[in-house]
Amino acid sequence: MKKHIAAVLTAGALWGLMGLFTRSLAQFGISSTGAILLRCGVAALCFGFTAAVTDPKQFRVKLKDIWCFIGSGICSLLFFTYCYFEAITRMSLSTAAILLYTAPTIVMLLSALFFKEKITPIKLVALVMAFAGCCLVSGMGQGENALSLGGLLFGLGSGVGYALYSIFARCALNRGYHSNTINFYSCLLAALGSAVIWGVKEPVLALTGSWQTLLLSLAMGAISCYLPYLFYTYSLTGLETGRASILSSFEPVVATLVGIIVFREKLTLMSAAGVLCVLGAVVLLNLRQKAKPTEK
Repeated sequence: MKKHIAAVLTAGALWGLMGLFTRSLAQFGISSTGAILLRCGVAALCFGFTAAVTDPKQFRVKLKDIWCFIGSGICSLLFFTYCYFEAITRMSLSTAAILLYTAPTIVMLLSALFFKEKITPIKLVALVMAFAGCCLVSGMGQGENALSLGGLLFGLGSGVGYALYSIFARCALNRGYHSNTINFYSCLLAALGSAVIWGVKEPVLALTGSWQTLLLSLAMGAISCYLPYLFYTYSLTGLETGRASILSSFEPVVATLVGIIVFREKLTLMSAAGVLCVLGAVVLLNLRQKAKPTEK
């Protein structure tokens, strides 16, 4: 049990480092769109190698199920990563991370729409808490934490894209696909989509320009994408899904600490209260789910 808890906390911590790599690459002239191809491309290679070593049959996909991977790769991972990377260039890491974690609330609404799950009073309370938290963490439009309309939209867009991954991945899992299959094709399609839309000039320069950008690119893909999903999937073999989700909320805490320690961002009392409200909403939703049988 302890090793599974350690795994999910590690996954959350690694996800929280995403902004560190993106901002570091930005100092070398690599934009958020270039970072998307680097992150997803490196992760796709890692997942592909993992699938090839463990079971090559994991590459098999039925044509009728392609939409699941297009959804998880293009509609979710590509869209989410773009919005999140844009958000962290327009606001503090803590604010971007908290807006990203409106995703559990969005998942609740989408599940009610597509899977006919009931919206209970507890879920409605969580919605209010999440909305209040977003208002507080944004500074209510005041001071250093004030948000532009663009920043707010990108932050909420990242939450929507993040939530969609749960929907499409659940559809793929229900069709019997292995998590390696889902992760590989999601990262591959996101990388290909990024290459088609924004080109490959910046990623190529990052990989060939200097040893610093090469190492940062490889580390970003492995540490902020490949390893977290491996750790999180492993944690689900020994933890209830709801409990694992609660523990993974460690991510915005790490993102906030990175912003404070590395980039010297300030955390006001109002922003701290917003952090607690949004995380409280996530916990409340997952505690409700904990009463349900553990998913296989």
